[in-house]
Amino acid sequence: MKLVTVLMLTALPLYCYAGLGCNLFSDVVDMTIDPDLNATEYINNIQEYLPGEETENAFTFLKECFLHQSRETLEKIQNLQQTIFSSFWCAQY
Repeated sequence: MKLVTVLMLTALPLYCYAGLGCNLFSDVVDMTIDPDLNATEYINNIQEYLPGEETENAFTFLKECFLHQSRETLEKIQNLQQTIFSSFWCAQY
């Protein structure tokens, strides 16, 4: 789980640098981290961005991994996300 989290959050500056929509990506990451949003609601919110069932299953698995984390861990992930979005590379977008 921690490896998935690190890899996902490491990719954030690349998305921001490419200008692919940091706001949209930020919203999806916020929903992923949100412990009050269950997996079904999460998938319903991002359904339009999921090209197929395999991708939907992967995002469901990812959300369930976050749901099994403590609030302290989720707060640290949110802090990391904010640090990345405030970085030089994302600040341009």
